Amino acid sequence: MPSSGPVQVAILDDYLDVARKHFAQIDPSKASITVFKDSLPPFTHAATSKEDKAALINRLKPFTVIASLRERTAFPRELLEALPNLKVLLATGTQFQTFDLGAMKELGITVATSTGKGRTDRPRIPAPKGGTHHTVQHSWAMILGLASNIARDDLVVKTGGWETELAVGLTGKTLGLVGLGRLGAATARIGVLAWGMKIIAWSENLNQEKADDMAKQMGLPVEDESGEKTFKSVSKEELFKGSDIVSIHYVLSARSIGIIGEKELSAMKKSAFFVNTSRGPLVDEIALLKTVRNGSIRGAALDVFDIEPLPTNSPWRSQDWGQNGSSHVLLTPHMGYVEERTINNWYAEQAENLERYLDGKELLNLL
Repeated sequence: MPSSGPVQVAILDDYLDVARKHFAQIDPSKASITVFKDSLPPFTHAATSKEDKAALINRLKPFTVIASLRERTAFPRELLEALPNLKVLLATGTQFQTFDLGAMKELGITVATSTGKGRTDRPRIPAPKGGTHHTVQHSWAMILGLASNIARDDLVVKTGGWETELAVGLTGKTLGLVGLGRLGAATARIGVLAWGMKIIAWSENLNQEKADDMAKQMGLPVEDESGEKTFKSVSKEELFKGSDIVSIHYVLSARSIGIIGEKELSAMKKSAFFVNTSRGPLVDEIALLKTVRNGSIRGAALDVFDIEPLPTNSPWRSQDWGQNGSSHVLLTPHMGYVEERTINNWYAEQAENLERYLDGKELLNLL
């Protein structure tokens, strides 16, 4: 229950200022709301200095309620213990690898999430029937962007030029999925149906029986007319050696950090593409930079990075990719889940939970 006087509320990392309209109904005599449109360096990154950690603590210390968006700000124990006023954390989504939920419980911090599907009395944009997750759409946008030279040709045409190089046809190519869960399998399904691609996949716990089951769940036959498996389970080495496109769809955890390194990247074909719309720390960033600087693969498309937002001095922020022997590089600012229906529904649920907290009611979708 909040104490007397306006409760101090922070909305973190709302880069596009979407949350404000959803929280506008909150009685200002009950809550004083501050929206932060920028991020401070992540508390958990090895390169984060003591000064940057202190700056993050000072920013968050006054607040009783914090509304976060995914893992744009991490909440490890060290940070949580430095925030004595924090009583409620309003999260979003279903993945909380950068949140120390055990520490939150010990410290008496209530955590509730927004899934876009949970209980809410607020107006919500309905999900269309059928279709698939926006991350899958974005993965294919990045694959097609690389294969068809979209970003590079757009710039060339706008600056007076014309064609730059031949596009890559996807028909019959091999798509390698690191991770064959819901998103990986949906990505694979599109490749099979749209371009007749061959699908190979690897994860630590994947076997052929599970791969066959995922094919069935996607409405696909287990085998094609020639008897080849629709989704073929292979070793990690086979995947990186045999794929024309490698796409990452893996959950980040303490065990999976750096699961793709120099060994895997060096095994890729020189003509191959590498796509990551999952999480930056899954990949050894130094090894990936070396790979694309040397032009060891044809191209890389990245939606995620070790530090987000990407620092202004990041070596990725260059217009020289694809020149002097380097690989093509296509970058987007972690847009795999930043879709209008998803984000608006998340904030609608957060605003309702804040109202419930202020009114002394039980929060929805508690963790």
